[in-house]
Amino acid sequence: MFRTASISRRSFLTALGLGTAAALLAGCSSPASSSASSEDSASSAAPAEPFLTPEEFPGVDGSTACIPLMAQIMADTTGADLTEAQSAISVSTTAYAWENMGVYDSDLAQLLIVYEAPDYVKDEIAQAGTQLEQKAIGRDALVFIVNEDNPVQSLTQDQLREIYAGHITNWKDVGGDDTPIVAFQRGEDSGSQTLFQNLLIQDGELMEAPTELAPASMGGLVDSIASYNNSANAIGFSVYYYIEQMYSQPGLRLLAVEDVTPSNDTIASQEYPLCNDFYAVIRASAAADSPERQVYDWLSTEDGVRCIEKAGYVPAV
Repeated sequence: MFRTASISRRSFLTALGLGTAAALLAGCSSPASSSASSEDSASSAAPAEPFLTPEEFPGVDGSTACIPLMAQIMADTTGADLTEAQSAISVSTTAYAWENMGVYDSDLAQLLIVYEAPDYVKDEIAQAGTQLEQKAIGRDALVFIVNEDNPVQSLTQDQLREIYAGHITNWKDVGGDDTPIVAFQRGEDSGSQTLFQNLLIQDGELMEAPTELAPASMGGLVDSIASYNNSANAIGFSVYYYIEQMYSQPGLRLLAVEDVTPSNDTIASQEYPLCNDFYAVIRASAAADSPERQVYDWLSTEDGVRCIEKAGYVPAV
């Protein structure tokens, strides 16, 4: 039997495996060339040598957008079939994954593959005195989503900040149609909201989003933008990997920021301005021969980097 981190307060297993990778965002520039080259390189190299059995694989938890990577890690380190690995992974999402390991000291997950923790969770972990060890293993980006009928192709970071502060309220003020801007956010415990605040808003002003404009899940945000009033005036955000390879809806596209369109290439080069790392995390006390420490160390090897590329992510190298 596979060991899984069945500690979620909400399960995000359904439809989030690699089988949804074909759901590309309409109108977005495709990273096909970089993805294809990464996949060709990964497939031409010798396959990773498994060093754990499926039963030994550590319990994992983390961010929704990292589910496909967790499955690929399990497949490569244990020799398990990828489809079986996908079915064995579930997550409790970013904030709860950090809390479960760092605050509640849950023993159901020994390894996190996760985006940055919200500040309030960092404070909770510090107060709990839990010693965690983390390293960046991949790079993603905060991206902004609009209706494909919206004529605006690019916004500056200052324009985005002014929109989310409530100072720019009409698309005509940023080169679009004369229609009100409806700006979606996420909840405080969301990993994408944490990136949004850390990368874009920082110490700036942020308007409070009403409940109907702050969906509980990333998929909910995408669905809401796609269906909002059947019009082109909504905007929202997500992380690039999720919207590009895991979940989207017809009729949406990504905005360029500072005239740079997000793609694997512009994220790898950090030409796209809103890039951020994601992490592998274990307890600092994990023994050298423990499964979680072995996987954690392996992720920095050539095989580990190829695994990250194989799953379609940009390695943090």
